[in-house]
Amino acid sequence: MEKLENRRAAGRWKLLAVLAVCASPMIASYFTYYVIKPGAKNNYGALIDPRQYPMPTLQLQDQDGKVVELSSLKGKWLMLQIDDASCADNCQRKLLEMRQLRLAQGKGMDRIERVWLITDALPIAEQLKPGIAGTHLLRSDKSKLEKWLPTENGTTLQDHIYVVDPLGNLMMRYPKDADPNKIKKDLIKLLKASAIG
Repeated sequence: MEKLENRRAAGRWKLLAVLAVCASPMIASYFTYYVIKPGAKNNYGALIDPRQYPMPTLQLQDQDGKVVELSSLKGKWLMLQIDDASCADNCQRKLLEMRQLRLAQGKGMDRIERVWLITDALPIAEQLKPGIAGTHLLRSDKSKLEKWLPTENGTTLQDHIYVVDPLGNLMMRYPKDADPNKIKKDLIKLLKASAIG
């Protein structure tokens, strides 16, 4: 009788042990969420839901006057800057940062293209041209860009750098006067995590 009681007690402990093992992941997740609290987002740029901002037909013009679309650059990560051809100090700074951010990716730099969407018909100053070699210079109707690209409150298109993924989805917007080191970290993570582009 005593042996039977001992076996039942041992069986109960084994059952409780199995239940504890099965329940531990759920308990750990509740503990993490409600006690430890998950950290804030780990990306610097603001993520954009591409379903809300599908890429429109923009009818861009290249430097030869040929009509092109951003979709012709599919397969690459795109960093977009929007500004007029006069390109004041802030514009020049962003163009330089985009160039350096691409170079900072090392072997991965060929996966990234830089695009300057120029919102007027004025000529680009000759002194700018050496620093923007390799950047796609495309003329665009500003009103079409304003309908497509979201801005933060109190900012304009010219204040941001946007990222388009290799499938042609608008996915990220960087804040006004963005920290290039933080953008660099985002790009490293994107390229590392992505099997495309």
